Amino acid sequence: MRSALAGLLVLFTLTLAGLAYAHHSFAMFDRSREITTPATVTQFQWTNPHSWLEVDVRNAKGGTDHWSIECNSPNNLSREGWKSSSVKPGDKITITFWPLKSGEKGGLFLSLKQANGQMLYEQAFRTAAAKESSGVPTDGARP
Repeated sequence: MRSALAGLLVLFTLTLAGLAYAHHSFAMFDRSREITTPATVTQFQWTNPHSWLEVDVRNAKGGTDHWSIECNSPNNLSREGWKSSSVKPGDKITITFWPLKSGEKGGLFLSLKQANGQMLYEQAFRTAAAKESSGVPTDGARP
């Protein structure tokens, strides 16, 4: 009985470790394509574990498409110079991100240029993605 419980505990621990690693995977994003486009911010969610930029982007038909762009945690963003007030609804920006492979309107944030020319970046994702593609395990943290 004790051996079975120990085995279940090990299995449970390995499952959680796998989930934690998958959480920081970049497999869903097409890192071979960087999209840079003008956009209008509709919402900025300064939340854990990841912040989100909700933006409207003009499409080829003259309408707008809504995109959800995943950013890093507030802690990591603040190390890059961000504040919870760095981006506000209505802000006109030029955003660069890796799109979702699925073709859905979403992606992983890389940088943005504000109307006043100020740049905001996300270096930690690029660093973690580079490590992942080289086979080095990553926890998503900055080196």
